[in-house]
Amino acid sequence: MPSLQRYSGTVRKLVLGIDVGTTYSGIAYAILDPGEVPQILGITRFPGQEDHAGDSKIPSILYYRRDGSVHSAGAQAAAPGMDLVAEDEDLIFVEWFKLHLRPERLDSAEISRSDLPPLPPGKTVVDVFADFLRYLFECAQKYIRETHANGDSLWTSLEDRIEIILSHPNGWEGLQQGKMRHAAVQGGLVPNTPSGHGRIHFVTEGEASLNFCIQSGLTTESIREGQGVMIVDAGGGTVDVSSYTFRSLSPVSVEEVTSPDCILQGSTRVNVRAEKFLKETLQSSAYGNDEDIKSMLEYFNDSTKPVFKDERESSYIKFGTMSCNDPQYNIRRGRLTLSGSDMVSFFQPCLDGIVGIVQKQQEGATRILATVFLVGGFAASPWLYSSLKKKLADLGVTLCRPDSHTNKAVANGAVSFYLEHFVSARVMKMTYGAEIVVDYRADDPEHYARRHSLFVRPSGKTVVRHGYSPILKKRTLVRENEEVSQPYNIEAHDPRTLDSIVQDVLVYRGRDKDPRWVDGEPELYTSLCTIYADTSKVARRPLSGPNGTYYEQDFKIVLLCGLTELQAQLSWIENGVEKRGPARIVYDDDLQVSA
Repeated sequence: MPSLQRYSGTVRKLVLGIDVGTTYSGIAYAILDPGEVPQILGITRFPGQEDHAGDSKIPSILYYRRDGSVHSAGAQAAAPGMDLVAEDEDLIFVEWFKLHLRPERLDSAEISRSDLPPLPPGKTVVDVFADFLRYLFECAQKYIRETHANGDSLWTSLEDRIEIILSHPNGWEGLQQGKMRHAAVQGGLVPNTPSGHGRIHFVTEGEASLNFCIQSGLTTESIREGQGVMIVDAGGGTVDVSSYTFRSLSPVSVEEVTSPDCILQGSTRVNVRAEKFLKETLQSSAYGNDEDIKSMLEYFNDSTKPVFKDERESSYIKFGTMSCNDPQYNIRRGRLTLSGSDMVSFFQPCLDGIVGIVQKQQEGATRILATVFLVGGFAASPWLYSSLKKKLADLGVTLCRPDSHTNKAVANGAVSFYLEHFVSARVMKMTYGAEIVVDYRADDPEHYARRHSLFVRPSGKTVVRHGYSPILKKRTLVRENEEVSQPYNIEAHDPRTLDSIVQDVLVYRGRDKDPRWVDGEPELYTSLCTIYADTSKVARRPLSGPNGTYYEQDFKIVLLCGLTELQAQLSWIENGVEKRGPARIVYDDDLQVSA
């Protein structure tokens, strides 16, 4: 187990790792004192959960009043009798809200937005995220104030120097990160200033889980230099799969060996399939009503699903009273009997999805991946673990399921990510590029086929539209501090139009290793974001063209893609010296699009 390094900063800080899960959430933290070795601690006491001291997770649920205010959240929203309170006060229950933030393309065949529990009227997913983040932040504040000596003064001294690390599924991109940052600001975690925004950091759930496994010493026995390991983080909404190789063990240095994957086959999909089965099976039974189905699903989620381990045995769902009987539908004394094959049908798609994504990771990896670590709340399922162990054994892969509180892996790993940065290089999941114009050549068939899109630049050059210039290609290994850039040349008759640029970053999601034309497969090019930059300080050269004087400007868009969040800068040459300026990235908002 590698020890944490002494904190090299000059001022005291607080680091909060927040894992907002689909079904459960957790918080970890570390107080950074200059020259001291920090300790990663978990928030283990939450309001409404005092009888479960030491529990590091709370339900990701809320109740809203009709006026849009939060009535209760987390463990308090799951307190005994809350269903009666909700009925008396006409409250609105919210769960699984995290999945409303997912990219539309992610497993769109498996789940659409209309399949998810609805958000409260008048509330966006960012609003709900903000409310829940505010609640978690208040829980952390209360815990630290009450647990540490001089806790009140400790918190007061640190509240303007809190670094927030938010975890998210592997399949989320810059748009989702931007929405989460907006929610953190709206929730009051940081001020709405550039420095406040800079205190929000992101890490994928797969990478956070890897950090937890390394920091906990779980990889020590199975990993040697140059060997690979796969992390399968099976949660409530998503299963995140990431693969790494250990470049060195002292100090620990890890690189991705293929781009991470994410599928929507978490434990909530088991519930969805069980609900569909119950409604269809019991539609003609006296117990097929909404109230009884709801009671069955609650028991199924809390008691039946977690203990299912053997398809040769029957499972049971308790509901109602002892007088509830309907032998035709296997209901006796308030118990519904489910066959082993019924239970398997709820779980099987999750297993198949995980095995498929593990095979995909193996095929794309540059190293042999002989060990898989299964973490996350869904990892506790006996059937999933035993079935996955058998399947992976057939692939020559060893499955390990650590017992040391892996339900808190992501929150703790998020703090570890901020402190250590074990992962030094990441594999690009997609090709980044920009649409460009290309000097026209009539003898080029591709150019000639696009002759309808020709136009003449101020310099007199004839160009063809819809070219694609890859800036960074899929499967490229990029180190944390590595930069990639793309040169641009702009011409204009009016020099004032060169004072700023607006450039779309297009993502190519197809299989072509060298994509060149946006209009060739337009459905495979999507706008990831738009870069806005101030180019008023970039020199422009006056030149003579066929229609008089025009101005030419050269600069580069620089992307920093080796981090967990895309960053951009503008680069130009001034008096022979490179100058840099910030470029603002704005993500296209696809949250209102229905799948």
